[in-house]
Amino acid sequence: MIHKEGTIYLIISLVLLGTIVFLAHTFSWPWFPFIVIVCSILFLLILNFFRNPVRQIPVQNNHILYAPADGKVVVIEPTQEPEFIKKDCIQISIFMNPLDVHVNRYPISGKVIYSKYHPGKYLVAWHPKASFENERTSVAILTQSGKTIMMRQIAGALARRISCYSKENDIAIQGEDMGFIKFGSRVDLFLPSDSKIKVEMNQVVRGNLDIIAEI
Repeated sequence: MIHKEGTIYLIISLVLLGTIVFLAHTFSWPWFPFIVIVCSILFLLILNFFRNPVRQIPVQNNHILYAPADGKVVVIEPTQEPEFIKKDCIQISIFMNPLDVHVNRYPISGKVIYSKYHPGKYLVAWHPKASFENERTSVAILTQSGKTIMMRQIAGALARRISCYSKENDIAIQGEDMGFIKFGSRVDLFLPSDSKIKVEMNQVVRGNLDIIAEI
């Protein structure tokens, strides 16, 4: 299954790469087989990037946070979230390389009480300052148990566009799509400081399948 965010990219790449192959064949360019192989690989990479596998969460639970994205856990640390929560939290960051699934999903159900886009820089996604200086979108969810968590989509060095579907007063449904980041990125979670963390540094997680924490 291909994510809707990839439709225009797939059409453009198919037209451009198809044109290159057509011209190479028509004018008998040298290395024609090599050109066909390279163009095919490029198209398959783009197709792979925008894949959207069907992922059903094992069990809906108001006290469990599932991974909001595929990738590697690169940060687990106490911090203070200054944008909206404005108190001590636990930050968990997941880095997505260009080969990971880049769909972002709601880790828990609740009400969206804050959603804001911030333009910014394009530091590498694992840079310590990326969370506050890169292009990003912050979404805060008030859970059914009265806890507030924040999910932040962060553009990386290659990413130039964040898609966020969350708006204030929306109902967040655990496991449903909340956005997409194109070509390399990171997702930060800011959780209550008494949360029980269920992941470790450098652990590879899968969206909707692996449990990040209990709150």
